[in-house]
Amino acid sequence: MKNTAKYAVTGALAGAANGFFGAGGGLFLVPLLAGWTKLEQRRAFATSVAVILPLSIVSAVIYWIRGGLDFATAWPYLIGGAIGGVIAGRIFQKVDMVWLRRVFGLLILYGGVRAVLLL
Repeated sequence: MKNTAKYAVTGALAGAANGFFGAGGGLFLVPLLAGWTKLEQRRAFATSVAVILPLSIVSAVIYWIRGGLDFATAWPYLIGGAIGGVIAGRIFQKVDMVWLRRVFGLLILYGGVRAVLLL
């Protein structure tokens, strides 16, 4: 399978995660970009961030059209997320990939445990 097809399938999985759960596309993108498409790990993280923005916008528009989006509640998170994104983007190149992978793995594990135990 050519890389273009692999990228499209990876993007489709990320889009489905965003559509179903409102977020979570990075859970698919980072491992698949790094493992399946052989993209270097640091580039996989950065590419995931670039892809998630338009996917999140599409998902947000769909939720808004269907009446499920509360802008008043979302604004503080958007502002805080933008600030956190700028800070993390500035220090991203300085953090060892081993630690980035470990933290990412712990976040996935934490999310999975919460999803299973806190139904």
